[in-house]
Amino acid sequence: MNHKVYKTLEFDKILELLARNASSEAGAALCLKLEPLTDLEEIRTAQQQTTDAVSRLRKKAGPSLGGLPDIRPSLKRLAIGSILNTVDLLEIASILDAAGSACRFLKPENEETPFDSLSSYYEALDPCPKLSAEIKRCILSVDEIADDASPTLHDIRRHMTNARADIQRTLNRLVTSQSMKTYLQDSVVTMRNGRYCIPVRQEHRSHVPGMIHDQSGSGSTVFIEPAAVVSLNNRLNELDLAEKAEIQVILASLSASASEASDSLGIDYQLLVELDFIFAKARYSEKIKGNAPEFNDNGYLDLKQARHPLLDPKSAVPISVPLGKDYDMLIVTGPNTGGKTISLKTTGLLCLMGQAGLHIPALDGSSLCLFNEIYADIGDEQSIEQSLSTFSSHMKNIVRILEKADRDSLVLLDELCSGTDPTEGAALAQAILTRLHYFGSKVMATTHYPELKIFALSTEGVQNACCEFDVETLRPTYRLLIGLPGKSNAFAISEKLGLDVSLIDDARKRMDSGNIAFEDLLANIESDKKSAEIERAEAAHMKSEADAALKNLQKQLDSMEAKKQAILQKANEEAYEILKEAKDYADAAVKDIRKAGKGADLSRAENTRSGLGRKSKDALGKLGTKSQKKAGFKPIAADDLKVGDAVHVISMNMDGIVTALPDSRNHVSVQLGSMNLQVNLKDLEEAHEDSMESLEKTSHKGSFAKGAFEKRGSRQGSGISNIKFEKSMGVSTEIKLLGMTVDEALLELGKYIDDASMAHLEKVRIVHGKGTGALRSAVQQYLRREKRVKKFYQAEYGEGDAGVTIAELK
Repeated sequence: MNHKVYKTLEFDKILELLARNASSEAGAALCLKLEPLTDLEEIRTAQQQTTDAVSRLRKKAGPSLGGLPDIRPSLKRLAIGSILNTVDLLEIASILDAAGSACRFLKPENEETPFDSLSSYYEALDPCPKLSAEIKRCILSVDEIADDASPTLHDIRRHMTNARADIQRTLNRLVTSQSMKTYLQDSVVTMRNGRYCIPVRQEHRSHVPGMIHDQSGSGSTVFIEPAAVVSLNNRLNELDLAEKAEIQVILASLSASASEASDSLGIDYQLLVELDFIFAKARYSEKIKGNAPEFNDNGYLDLKQARHPLLDPKSAVPISVPLGKDYDMLIVTGPNTGGKTISLKTTGLLCLMGQAGLHIPALDGSSLCLFNEIYADIGDEQSIEQSLSTFSSHMKNIVRILEKADRDSLVLLDELCSGTDPTEGAALAQAILTRLHYFGSKVMATTHYPELKIFALSTEGVQNACCEFDVETLRPTYRLLIGLPGKSNAFAISEKLGLDVSLIDDARKRMDSGNIAFEDLLANIESDKKSAEIERAEAAHMKSEADAALKNLQKQLDSMEAKKQAILQKANEEAYEILKEAKDYADAAVKDIRKAGKGADLSRAENTRSGLGRKSKDALGKLGTKSQKKAGFKPIAADDLKVGDAVHVISMNMDGIVTALPDSRNHVSVQLGSMNLQVNLKDLEEAHEDSMESLEKTSHKGSFAKGAFEKRGSRQGSGISNIKFEKSMGVSTEIKLLGMTVDEALLELGKYIDDASMAHLEKVRIVHGKGTGALRSAVQQYLRREKRVKKFYQAEYGEGDAGVTIAELK
């Protein structure tokens, strides 16, 4: 892509701002070298990296990547076997520290953390913790090696300390002795050329045996190394040389370790610089409140509420620019300083930023397409040196653009063909735009020529746009209006500024009647469009309020439904327990009666039956249900009630048969299946016809339970009226009758068939054993009479054979 457009559209200033967000010089250098990409997949990858970096930075502070030193020269020296100094090794440790910080930042929080475009950096980085720890253990600073860097160095420095102490003691004795005080200039010990000396007066130097190493500037003092410490100083120098040699050994060892990890070090440096660059893009995105544009391969762009990134976001007026779908060319008109040029620059600059992998200051959902080239002829490029006028300079640019533009180009033309005769300029501008339109280029052009407005209206694929101007305040609003050509507003502005109305009228008369009519048409269109926008905004506001109200209502309905389901679930559970307890009481009563036989004392059975009634009434009382009498409620008068009448118990939503007339408290005995309950007359109503037929059929055969427990689909009462009794969880698909008498077995089988039928089991196994065959015969006789049994048959060989009967239920 041509670099000239970077400066024209101020892309270079964006890169400078981007570089300020980098933590290292290497990262900043990479920011300044950034260029727009021309491969769609590479662009999408770069955009995704920026997006993922923004997402990570919003969760926690970024890694510490400040001051990444360039270790590549050190790695080259390691490759040829050189020994690195402390500065080089500390720089390597700094890189490894940064790699460790990046790894901690990029490390997934848990196994369920989704993989993103930065996860690969975590896997590729190698912080070499052992090498980093060893360098920092041995090298305390640029000028200091740790005593424990090696055992040898530790011993050498211990001996050096002892030697210095011996020298200090010897010299201290000399300078404090009475005989030496007259010879010394001062009672101190000093260093000269790495040797411990004492300051002696010039005239007494012969009285102090030793080596002279230096003298003062005045010559009055000489610095003598006393003979008593010469051997000690020599020993100290030997230890100093040994220390330097050992330090070189330590540096050589560290360099060898670094050389072994040189590949990882090179990769770490490169990845860290890239990460610094990526996080710089993320930080810049946050500063400009940017979003990732969607890139399409259909050749259109759709900027939504886009802002120029170099303008103050608080005062910048956003613009929306669709281009490439319904039209490939946009002709922007309007008054000067109205925002036409900034609209061109915003569009071009955001395209460059998007293709460079940067977020753009526009609403989420904005779309861009790939441009191989972006050409811009914007601003006054008059050249005095080349003796080119403004028109000539612009025309030279346009010639270059026409030579290279194609369907993958974006062309931005500001004040096309201005600076010359208006008639010729307008004609030339139409010809240039027609040629670019033929090429298929995406074009945005600004102009004051009314002929170009007509050209846009009459040419397919070309659209008008204008920068809005408020005549009342004489100020532009900077809003870009698509589909509407702009007006110059010269007469209106002049009148507002106080120009004589007669002059303005005279000027109007001098205008061509066609131009006047066209300008008036533009004014009417603009007025209508403003009214439509106001109405559209009001409609959108009303729709938003309606959507909010609907959402709130739906939330309330969901809450009510949840409460309803909770109540029903609780009622189901309570009802199931009630029926289970009632059925167990009934079964126990029947069993006691059968065991008692003829002529036996039935008082216990009667007590059980009475207890059953009390239990049922107590359970119903605990439910606390109240009947809801609907419009179709049919009360029963006590005088009209007869034994054998079919009635409906409202509170239980069940049908039954009257077995005894009301007593003094208006309690009626009602047979509900195997239960005989006392029900208040107010809780009864006439049974429906379909229920009466069912009761008649079941009562003639002595089997009440099925009809009485059948749920009435057409009735909706309160309490347990809507309860569906589920027993499938507690009913087995097999019953064992082994060891029972025929009477006991048939009693248990009857109960089991009741339960299995209520649980909607389709097939059950009845294990009766082979024995004499009497129990099998009785069971099969019972099944033959049972209406709820569809068919039965002997089990297959291996499944129980003659000892098991399989029954299929209706």
